[in-house]
Amino acid sequence: MLESVFKLLGDYGNVLPRYTGPRCLSERLSVGGCDLCQQACPHVAIIIFQSVTISPDACTGCGLCTQACPSGALEYDVTAPLSAVREQKSQAKGAKIVCSKAEEGGRSVPCLGRLSASTVMAAGAWDTPLTLVHGDCAACELGGPGVPASVQGVIETAQRLRAPTGRPAQVTLRPHDPAQESGAERVSRRGVFGAMARGAGRVAAQAIPESPLPFIDWSVPADHVPAEWRWRVRALRPAPAPDAAIFWPAPVVDDTCIDCPVCENVCPTEALTREVQPDGGVTLTLSLESCTGCQACARSCPPQAIQMQEHWRRDALEVPILLRDSGNILQ
Repeated sequence: MLESVFKLLGDYGNVLPRYTGPRCLSERLSVGGCDLCQQACPHVAIIIFQSVTISPDACTGCGLCTQACPSGALEYDVTAPLSAVREQKSQAKGAKIVCSKAEEGGRSVPCLGRLSASTVMAAGAWDTPLTLVHGDCAACELGGPGVPASVQGVIETAQRLRAPTGRPAQVTLRPHDPAQESGAERVSRRGVFGAMARGAGRVAAQAIPESPLPFIDWSVPADHVPAEWRWRVRALRPAPAPDAAIFWPAPVVDDTCIDCPVCENVCPTEALTREVQPDGGVTLTLSLESCTGCQACARSCPPQAIQMQEHWRRDALEVPILLRDSGNILQ
């Protein structure tokens, strides 16, 4: 009942994630397409037919599709949970983010399925212990039983990214502890509505505020890269040594490349740039910080000349990488 009150008041923020079509591997016509968001959705709210359509009636806003999306085509605002962690830095026990079903103190999100690796990485960068609390996911109508495993995957990704900093995030994922309920009261039927109002006010005060995400203007190159990946770069603190190996899966090209434009065409963030030189040669350049590791290029390459390299030097994030220079192909 309480959740219904929140939804009516809008305290849950934006239910549907933002969809950016040019980042979707289906719209990009990547070989094999992608249906990871559809597989992750516990409510059959996602339909894929050349692009992604989300049913507003079926979607609960759990966020599991955004955790599964390899290219950032589906996303929620990442700055809100980042700010929530930063605001709790000074607390003795660190930061706590709880799902809407866990009646504990801490900043609240509708479902932990909305959290991303950059939030965990930032907690590590700020040396702030982070506790993530979920409710009874098996009985939850928002995200369902798959939430803890999905969040654990997010944590593992964040820790792999943080490894070269030498300071892993101090993060704990646990179920709700009834002993830590905040403001639990026993009320009579006469006082139930008063208790609901007080509870709604308390949770509203703890809720992480969200702002509507505007549609992406694809004419702005800076917006091609999802905010999640931009924050992952920023959260690599303390800065690893320039020659440190960082986990950042991205493509490399071998000599079987035929210099076709397929990889550039399917890249959802335009991290790959193909240029034909005046002498007829072709160069292929990678912006590592723009690459989400979606593997669309590797799957779509006609001669299968692209493989994914998992680790790169830290300084590779700072300058474009020349993947291929074919020379003068007209001679």
